[in-house]
Formats: sequence, C-alpha cells, structure tokens
Amino acid sequence: MAFARTCSVALVGVEGVVVEVQADLEPGVAAFTLVGLADKSLSESRDRVRAAVVNSGVAWPQKKLTVGLSPASVPKGGSGFDLAVACAVLAAAERVEPHRIADLMMIGELGLDGRVRPVRGVLPAVLAAADAGYRQVVVPERTVAEASLVPGTEVLGVRSLRQLIAVLTDEPVPEEEPLPEGRPDPMLAGLTVPGAGHGTGTAGPDHRADLTEVAGQPAARRALEVAAAGRHHIFLLGPPGAGKTMLAERLPGLLPPLTREESLEVTAVHSVAGTLPAGQPLIDRPPYCAPHHSASMASLVGGGSGLPRPGAVSLAHRGVLFIDEAPECSRQALDALRQPLESGQVTVARTGGVMRLPARFLLALAANPCPCGRHGMLPEGCDCPPQMVRRYRARLSGPLLDRVDLRVRVEPVGRTELTGSPAGAESTAEVAARVARARERALARYAGTPWRTNSEVPGHELRTRWRTGPEALEPAERDMERGLLTARGLDRVLRVAWTVADLAGHDRPDAHDVRQALELRTGVRRGVPAGSVP
Repeated sequence: MAFARTCSVALVGVEGVVVEVQADLEPGVAAFTLVGLADKSLSESRDRVRAAVVNSGVAWPQKKLTVGLSPASVPKGGSGFDLAVACAVLAAAERVEPHRIADLMMIGELGLDGRVRPVRGVLPAVLAAADAGYRQVVVPERTVAEASLVPGTEVLGVRSLRQLIAVLTDEPVPEEEPLPEGRPDPMLAGLTVPGAGHGTGTAGPDHRADLTEVAGQPAARRALEVAAAGRHHIFLLGPPGAGKTMLAERLPGLLPPLTREESLEVTAVHSVAGTLPAGQPLIDRPPYCAPHHSASMASLVGGGSGLPRPGAVSLAHRGVLFIDEAPECSRQALDALRQPLESGQVTVARTGGVMRLPARFLLALAANPCPCGRHGMLPEGCDCPPQMVRRYRARLSGPLLDRVDLRVRVEPVGRTELTGSPAGAESTAEVAARVARARERALARYAGTPWRTNSEVPGHELRTRWRTGPEALEPAERDMERGLLTARGLDRVLRVAWTVADLAGHDRPDAHDVRQALELRTGVRRGVPAGSVP
C-alpha cells in the first residue's frame, strides 16, 4: 500500500485543531513534498524526518513522496508534527502496518539521530485530541506526566523513533543509552523559551512570602484581604518604601488553590508559552506575573510575528498581574488591559489568524503620588510643581481606573511600626482562611450560575436578584448623583459590598458594608475604622 494516515495537533493559542497527516508514495524521481500551509520550522521537518528514519536503521523509500496536512486552510507551525510525519511515511512504505497508526495521535519533534524531543503545548494538544475522540496518544517520554493530566487518555511515552517502530511492529523495544551522570539533558531545551520564566515575572513554587513581614499598613492589609476574597482589582498609591510591592507580592498567597479545571487552564497557557516550571507538570497555585514597567503592549496582551505568543495577562490567568510604577508604563500598553479586565479573555488579531487566550486575572497597580514620591509627606515635602503632579497622575487613564475596584493609600511606615514587635500581625495563613470562607459563601450563593466570585457578577443581577439591605445603597447613590461615581463605579461598589459582607458572615450587605466598600472604592474616609474586620 502506498498511502497511510495518522494524526497530530496544530495549536492556535491554547486551542488545538486536529490535523490529519497523510503520506502518499508514487513511482517517480525520489522527492519529498510537504503541503498544507506549513511554516518554516515545519517545512524543515523533511530533513529532520529523513535523517531520523535512516539513523533509526530503516531504509528511506526512494520514490516520489507527498505528505499532506489537512485541513490545508489551518496555519501549522512548530516541530511537533515530526513524529506523525515519520510514522505516516513508514506506514506508506509498508514498514509499519497502516491500520496501527490510523487512530493514533502523535506529538513530538525528531532529532537527526532519531531521538524524540519534547515540545511545548503538549497539554492543550492532548486536550484537543481527547475532545475529538482520540484515546491513544504518543508523546515524548519527558512530557508523559503533562499528557497524563487529561483523563480517559492512554499515553505512550517514547524516547526514540526506534522504540515507537518496535511497539508498532510488536518487536522487542530497544533500550536507549542514558546520559552520563551529571551531564545536562539537552532534551529539556524544547520545553522553555529563552527569556521566559523569571524574566516574565512568573513566580516559582518557592514563592512563599508572608504577611507577617509587612510592617503596619492595617488599611492596605484589609484591602488586600477584600481583593483576594472577591477577586477585585486593586490600586496601591503611596511613597517609595511604604510597602506597596511587599503587599502585592503577598496577594497570591491569600488566593485559594486552583481547582482541577482551573489548574488545567493555567498549565495549558504556561505550557504553550514555555514557562512551565521544570518538574511541575500541573500548576495548582495561582500564578504571579510582574512585568517591568517598560513592557510593551505586545508583551502584556500577547504578541509576535504570525500567531502571537501569550502575554503577561494570560500568564497571570487565575492569578495576580502586578504592575509596579504604573505611571511609568506606556499609556497605550496600560489601556490595552481595559478589554481583558472586563471580558476575562484577550483576542489578538494578526495576519496569521485570530487567537483567543484566557486572561481572567487579578490586577494590582502600584504608583508613587508624584515623580519625586514625596507628595503629601512632612517634613520632607515635595519638589514637584502642581502641574507636574497632575500630569504624572493623569498617565493612568480614567477608564482604566474606573475598572479598578479598590484604591488604597499606603502611608509611610513609622519607626515604632518598623522596629516594634510583629506579634499582633496576622499571617498569610490566617487571612487566607477567612478569604476561603468568604469564597465558599459566594460560591454557594452563585450555585447554578456561570459566576464564582463577586467581581464577575453583572451589576444588573446584583441589583435585581441579590438585593442589599434596606436603604443600604443610599450613600453610594448620593455619590453617583454628585458625579463622584459612574454607573460602572456603582456596580463595583455593590460587588465590593458583597465581598465585605461575605468576610463578615452577613447574609446580605448592610449600610456599614456599603460604607466600607465606598471607602475602598473612592479612597475617602467615611467613618469606618481603617483596619476593622467586622
């Protein structure tokens, strides 16, 4: 038989498309043609596959060979098709029985020596295969743990093309020589992207900063707790050295562990981006991403030639995106966050296609009050002219700040707070326990709906389906009449009030909860103790 087929997966962002890999051998001058809208790296698979087959001890067919990738209209890229192309060619040459590979999903890159090298994006690729009905998947041995996260899928991990041929032909599986002791494994190079990981600000598994290390700041600590309980975006404004970065770094520790579904979503993004921590096939803690303030718009929302790679907003999916020195960032880059803040996803259109990536993150902004950072401080005072202060603060646009629920003034830490005993300071574990209980109350309230946290619920639903206590909204309505709150701002005050009520154990927000929400939203004191926990 001169024709054979098998399957692989083309990734568009974190969404996979099943691709049928067909091989056809015809009499004629020996040639190798690859068709199906392949990019440069995939086109080069012709040379990799030929060398891998020959170095695996199998004769290369000296005929006219055509390999087609269907559907032809879907852009395909990367080296993950090598294994499927090699097996389709061998089946067409009758070295392997074609029916043995017809229903197999194959993902992996081939080295010239025939070894199967790992590739990025194995988890979303296997998820796409499972959704399409495939139950047997062949992947590089290094990515078996990642592929096995998909339930109901039989995963076969192979080290080399020789081993896979032996399995398909029911021959004894040869052993591959292990690397010498102490020698770095070059096979792991395909799982990471240069400049990814710590360069993007993604926290590793050892990120265990604790709130007890923060001196003072009762109001900011309370706001951090509310932000974590309701997944509300937060803006920290204060002078240098007051603890804004320390507070933001401790925010991920207050968030509950990811559910299984959320873990798969987050792991899929990091697998595609090449930032999956080594030896950690499943991310079960909320990620933390802190790009530098010089980051471009493409690095924040996703960019690159052809189909773009995930940006910081996607790497922070289900976690925290912290932007320090926010006024120093490009205004265009910051305003690009407005759409994912509302929708929970980012849609990037390029000439190579349209990509949708998840981006449901908790945004934490930090800024100094002025360029010198001493505005409002005594006795040092501020050297910045009033006009300069206004221009500096205007770098954060009104529409962006209108989407931020909590605005907190972080005051300078005094000598007594800094050198005193931290015995009364609550730990991250204590606050996280209250956050978890508040999340459980919200989850029970929104059972049967698509929402899980207060920040996700539309304002119309909160105003009509889950009402506050009698006359509780009067202060917020007065602020709206005076122009201090927009309609979106009123809805966000209502969401924060529900979070405050959940933390206090109330069945619904009362006037006290709404006043706290207004203070957290506007930054204006309303007679509510700064660090009070009802």
